[in-house]
Amino acid sequence: MYNIKMKRWSIIFKILGNINRLKIVSILNEKGGMYVGDIATKLDISIKATSKHLILFGNLDVLEYKGQSGHVLYYINPVMPEDIKKVLKLFLK
Repeated sequence: MYNIKMKRWSIIFKILGNINRLKIVSILNEKGGMYVGDIATKLDISIKATSKHLILFGNLDVLEYKGQSGHVLYYINPVMPEDIKKVLKLFLK
């Protein structure tokens, strides 16, 4: 059990250790749902890089997404795991 928790936190901190990922969470927290292209433009990074960041957050249940008019809308998961929510509060307004 101890090693499982350590491994989970190692993954969480690795994902949160990227400034663009923290910016993505901050932007989505502030703006609500956004499309990949809009997030990429706001951060001035490629859509491919943005998509990779979003996938990592999706794997942690930080973000939710839904298809809309042929595009994917990303937004903060209101029921994300409590441990991650507590850590993200340090970075969110």
